[in-house]
Amino acid sequence: MTEQPRRRAAVLLGRLPLPERNFVADALRAETVGGVLLLLAAVTALIWANTAAHSYETVSDFHFGPAALGLDLSVEHWAADGLLAIFFFVAGIELKRELVAGELRTPSAAVLPVVAAVCGMAMPAVLYTVVSGAGGGSLKGWAVPTATDIAFALGVLAVIGTALPAALRAFLLTLAVVDDLFAILIIAIFFTSTIHYAALAEAVAGLALFWLLLRRGVRGWYVYVPLAVVIWALMVNSGVHATIAGVAMGLMLRCTRHEGEEQSPGEHIEHLVRPISAGLAVPLFALFSAGVAFSASALKDVFTTPETLGVVIGLIAGKTIGVFGGTWLAARFTRAELNPDLRWPDVFAVSTLAGIGFTVSLLIGELAFEDDPVLTSEVKAAVLAGSVIAAVLAAVLLKIRNNKYRALWEDEERDEDGDGIPDVYEQDKPAYHLRMAEILEQKAAEHRRLAESARGGGDEDGA
Repeated sequence: MTEQPRRRAAVLLGRLPLPERNFVADALRAETVGGVLLLLAAVTALIWANTAAHSYETVSDFHFGPAALGLDLSVEHWAADGLLAIFFFVAGIELKRELVAGELRTPSAAVLPVVAAVCGMAMPAVLYTVVSGAGGGSLKGWAVPTATDIAFALGVLAVIGTALPAALRAFLLTLAVVDDLFAILIIAIFFTSTIHYAALAEAVAGLALFWLLLRRGVRGWYVYVPLAVVIWALMVNSGVHATIAGVAMGLMLRCTRHEGEEQSPGEHIEHLVRPISAGLAVPLFALFSAGVAFSASALKDVFTTPETLGVVIGLIAGKTIGVFGGTWLAARFTRAELNPDLRWPDVFAVSTLAGIGFTVSLLIGELAFEDDPVLTSEVKAAVLAGSVIAAVLAAVLLKIRNNKYRALWEDEERDEDGDGIPDVYEQDKPAYHLRMAEILEQKAAEHRRLAESARGGGDEDGA
């Protein structure tokens, strides 16, 4: 009886296909710059709040906007409800792209980041519940330590100068995208108390119009930007957090390319909006959310109050154990083999970066304890403390292998023949060209499917 050949084991965190590598590099470059600005904004907020607390509170609490439209909001709320809607709009586009063209497009490819993200959110929630519950604290903040801030994490990498290989960076990016998806669901399900159904119905109608215009191929920012603002305003008045509107609109954009297109509409708009999100929206949110007063007693409270201690432990231990454990479980039960250039301690080091919560953790902290301003400030301090500790631990662990990472990164970037294709992708030219032929064939099949769909009644993803 002829023995069947064994199926080649999948490589965990192996080399990315060249098109995916280029996309990841462009996306992370923008996020890294935004991360550095985010760090600067957070430091500025802390200095401002601790040296001129009165002026910081005055500016943060200053209200403006049309009251008749329900938009007489404070500067802090404009930052949280308005600017973060731009951040989540970009997150929606990223998620859509991952679903149709990235790591989440097939169940087998999605297993690793999804399992890692789910475990990386469940473990912090469990640890918070145990720690806060055991100390008699409130359980309302269980979701605070569940989020990962990719911009802050990449800002830390930029500061410490670690050149992570593309596979580890792509893992971190995809993990954060899935993490954002679950954070959005948490906000929508658990932090919506009072719903005004008339405003919500109008917002849904606006989203339906947005989708219909995309489907019909209508173009022009002057159509979509005013409509997006109206949808956002209706969502604010509905009681559902306004960031949900941003995500919904991002998910509606088409992220597959038609024949002759260099970029899909989603990729094009993401390229335009990402600098606004990473360079303006998120840093301004941090400026008006991260300003908490620190003192010796306040710092002591972070590690003694049940709620804040639960947040710190959730971010540092929960995220690290959850992400690393989820990754190991995915590898163990899918029989995937770790990239021979990497070691499990490398995965553990990157997992510690997931403990940098910051942006979304601050937002969830405000929503969870909005009826208790004092506890809100304490939880913000805990988020900052936990994120800083996680960043320091990650920096130490990554520095240990920094020379190895840099060598891998330089090998990936080397292009001695100057043809625009890194040499590492041309070492096995037949395999490289076979892979590129497979990618081109997949794209051609996708184009044929979309063309047939258009003849049958339009592109299901919209224009």
